[in-house]
Amino acid sequence: MGRKEADVCEIYYVNEVRVRSARQVLSPEREIVSLAEIFRTLGDPTRVKILQALSVEELCVCDLAKLLGISESATSHQLRVLRSQKLVRFRKEGKMAFYSLDDAHIDSLMKEALRHVREGADQGRETTERIRESAE
Repeated sequence: MGRKEADVCEIYYVNEVRVRSARQVLSPEREIVSLAEIFRTLGDPTRVKILQALSVEELCVCDLAKLLGISESATSHQLRVLRSQKLVRFRKEGKMAFYSLDDAHIDSLMKEALRHVREGADQGRETTERIRESAE
């Protein structure tokens, strides 16, 4: 088995032109913090399931609780977290509260992230198949 390459530079050299160029595209700190908070919120599988379900149609808390197999209280808690990040919104109809994605950006974000996950899984399968074929 060959020696792995180090994942760090073997010498210290800073390319100031590239650093300046990269610095120009960085968002303001408050936007970076908000974006990190959204990704932290999306780090919970239950919340991801809620967003996927709401990408199809609006659902009430009871529907979501049944779908997720958790209590209405736990579902409401997750929905409050998602609302605090403006990922979902709700509307009241009589005594019912219906939830939906806050806007189309959320659906796009979820679809793009899922596409990334699936491409990574496909690449992993291809690598496994190549290894298996070379071993035969």
